[in-house]
Amino acid sequence: MRFFSDNAARACPEALAAISDANRLDTAYDGDAWSQRLDGALSALFETEVAALWVSTGTAANGLALAALCPPHGAVLCHRDAHIQVDECGAPEFYTHGAKLLLGDGAGAKLAPATVAALAATIRDDVHQMQPAALSITNATEYGLVYTPEETAALGELCRARGLGFHLDGARFANAVARLGCAPADLTWRAGVDALSFGFTKNGGLSAECLVFFRPELAAATRYRRKRAGHLLSKGRYLAAQILAMLEGDVWLRNARAANQAATRLAEAAGGDRLIHAVEANEIFVRVTVEEAAALRARGFDFYDWGLGEARFVTSWDSAGADVDALAAAIRAL
Repeated sequence: MRFFSDNAARACPEALAAISDANRLDTAYDGDAWSQRLDGALSALFETEVAALWVSTGTAANGLALAALCPPHGAVLCHRDAHIQVDECGAPEFYTHGAKLLLGDGAGAKLAPATVAALAATIRDDVHQMQPAALSITNATEYGLVYTPEETAALGELCRARGLGFHLDGARFANAVARLGCAPADLTWRAGVDALSFGFTKNGGLSAECLVFFRPELAAATRYRRKRAGHLLSKGRYLAAQILAMLEGDVWLRNARAANQAATRLAEAAGGDRLIHAVEANEIFVRVTVEEAAALRARGFDFYDWGLGEARFVTSWDSAGADVDALAAAIRAL
């Protein structure tokens, strides 16, 4: 019974059917009929003109987005637990050709405007230091917390005032939207976001991510960077077809709601004493002893040790109800 990561979830039926439908002769790279529809489909979803590029990994999406917003001699402000800092093996620095990450703090991996302002204030305005060029946040965060439209807009206002690009790592963007029930636009361009790494793989896609630029002019140079980075796939239609299929009929939201609902059931089982963070998306962080963790594994549950005395459980769009019920009962019995 696997609760290790939503990266391990199955591809959803709609994504697989889309791959099958795209399995016919068409133009290579991104000139195919599916790739050509991405801009229009994402523009409709976000209620504004966007430029959308598929890539095969979230790390590439984040790196390409930051390269569009930050020069090699600049700096990206982010949380010290951000995925771009902790889990991408220096990819942001690689894609930007050397930009520096400036790390801030905040509960649940969330950044507040005052924190960002104070972090930027530590940099002297002279040629000897890398100047802040962009802000990157994650929604839902690495600890499963969600930025509201108001919180995102407050950061967006700060970015505008200071001339910073604003990037949103949306590996679990669908889970955030499903949680809040707001329009996707409210968490992105209406709040000042310039670029979104829109995650589909964790939510039922098969190596399919989408880089969305709310300033479409940023896409021109990014197309060259994508090629240079080895992410211009010869048969990109398979990625584009999945993204389109998951947008149609709000499959992306259906999948995210299912994952969130399963996480809520586990959170209720854990109760307030064991929960380390509020459960607002599909990640649950729980206090467990070494013995308790071993007992859960002995009963067949797969999960991630998150430091001494802590465990992370992640639910997916396809988490089996019986498995969720079994884990909930096991947590209650600890």
